[in-house]
Amino acid sequence: MEKKTLFEPGDLVKSFTGQPGLVISRKTLDKIKGKVTEGRRPGHFFAAGCPESIDYLLKVPVFFEDGTYDIMKPMNIKKTEGDLEEKRAKLEEMLENA
Repeated sequence: MEKKTLFEPGDLVKSFTGQPGLVISRKTLDKIKGKVTEGRRPGHFFAAGCPESIDYLLKVPVFFEDGTYDIMKPMNIKKTEGDLEEKRAKLEEMLENA
């Protein structure tokens, strides 16, 4: 049985405040966690003690253009439509250099 997800690693998204970001994989999140700061932007909050299981259905890790990451609630982000390969390339380059 295939698991349903709302977002996939590599999707370009925008927070509800308009900040562009890139959905990242668990492996990438583990790699950058100690090096990149958490942005704590609106829409990331989960209750204290909430398990940190990333499932891309309720919790979506996103790397943002300002060089920070957050684990976002899916209701607070939306997929970005259109040809944005330049934006994706810029965010992927920032991730590689993190």
